[in-house]
Amino acid sequence: MTATAVLTARALLLDMDGTLVNSDASVEHVWRRWAERNGLDGDEVMKVVHGRQGYASMALLLPDRPMEQNHADNARMLAEETSDTEGVVEIPGARAFLASLDGLPHALVTSADVALSTARMAAAGLERPAVRVTAESVGASKPDPEGFLKGAAELGVAPADCVVFEDSGAGIAAGRAAGMRVVGIGPRAGFHDPDVVVRDLTQVRVERGADGTILLHITDAGHTG
Repeated sequence: MTATAVLTARALLLDMDGTLVNSDASVEHVWRRWAERNGLDGDEVMKVVHGRQGYASMALLLPDRPMEQNHADNARMLAEETSDTEGVVEIPGARAFLASLDGLPHALVTSADVALSTARMAAAGLERPAVRVTAESVGASKPDPEGFLKGAAELGVAPADCVVFEDSGAGIAAGRAAGMRVVGIGPRAGFHDPDVVVRDLTQVRVERGADGTILLHITDAGHTG
């Protein structure tokens, strides 16, 4: 069943990969090579890696491996991903959506580091929000809520007044754990119970409320809960 939803917020917290930027091709290249090197099934690996920092995915996939090795692999893979922007494009509607947020409280909250997020946003032709929470900013990866809570704090907005935009299970779980409502983006999101789910950002229209609120008009919104 589809419907039109209106969500009210005072700030928006935006994931990057799968939410603003389609980087699936780059992610697939790097992680499938890693899976082969470590004797793992690539399809199974791809079910785990979206939304998390690399070292956290490795810890789930190879629980007996020393974390130092995971961090070393993660650093190498971030460099690979940063140099591989072929096929990186905006999620439909992302450029117009970001433009509509000009002057409104919003932040990028991504598991990518500064270099990777800069490269991917540039490759997709998108402006980075002024407030950014990247891998360097947090001590714990999604699904831990630290990144979203830090983004809300930097914007000076209570978590309950924030709406998260996410595509992955780990990211949606992080938003939920932070006490925030979640708009799920794309086919992965619908499996993880966001408040509403949309195909892409063309279904989201931003309106500025007279009292400083942000009204999100979401057309053909699929409700998962």
